[in-house]
Amino acid sequence: MTTLAERLGYGPDEKLLIVNCDDLGSSASANRAIADVVDRGLATSATLMVPCPWALDGAARARNGGIGVHLTLTCEYPAYRWRSLTNAASLHDETGYMPATIQAVWDNADLADVRAECRAQIEQAHAWGVDVTHLDAHMGTMQLDPRYSAIFLELAAEHRLPVRMFGTRVEETFGFAARQPASDAGVVYPDHTIDIWARSRGAFAERMARLKPGVTEVFFHPVEDGPELRGYDLREPDIRVGDYAEMLSPGYREAIEAAGARLISFAPLRDLMRAA
Repeated sequence: MTTLAERLGYGPDEKLLIVNCDDLGSSASANRAIADVVDRGLATSATLMVPCPWALDGAARARNGGIGVHLTLTCEYPAYRWRSLTNAASLHDETGYMPATIQAVWDNADLADVRAECRAQIEQAHAWGVDVTHLDAHMGTMQLDPRYSAIFLELAAEHRLPVRMFGTRVEETFGFAARQPASDAGVVYPDHTIDIWARSRGAFAERMARLKPGVTEVFFHPVEDGPELRGYDLREPDIRVGDYAEMLSPGYREAIEAAGARLISFAPLRDLMRAA
């Protein structure tokens, strides 16, 4: 069987690495950090949280890399909130904003409202002039429940966009398959995904040392430290600051080079999907 790397024009043993920055548009501090690592060639991609107040600024700042849509149905910060684009009541909690947890979304959202909101977020990104390269999901909301995963893949097929895809271990944990349905729908996705959220420093280098042939996505959440971040993220600001520091460290580039990885964005996967 022809591998994804071969379909992209590379050898079967090539190691292709997509470095994505999540949460573009979530704050001015996130936008500056993401634009910085993209401009330095340390990241190849970012995903935009379209409902957030700083989304338009983020889309403008990160244009040197590929930009996908980080489908957003949650708002996890206690005092910093945002609403849905469609203003559907089932997508908001008692405060009138998107709920804080994925479970609250799954328990209360009408699936027709979910579909309309996610479609609106993709269409808004296009209206802003974003050449959307792929889809993923904030906090995994659209990917970790079979009802939502079906909508996620439906929209990916409709817009002919590749997706972030969790591995078979996640499928086993949540009890449903997503990889095969995606393939059946003609949706392209990386072979492997690396999530280093809240891992210790050095986790990235360790994972790079075990990088497999094929296409791998690794995602970070870099944010500049300062009053803005400390004002809205009261639980995990150090993780985001740590991701930014990790990406700027000499060891970051060294780990990629030692792995023999070639950096790419999601754009070639999108173009492959559309050509097919």
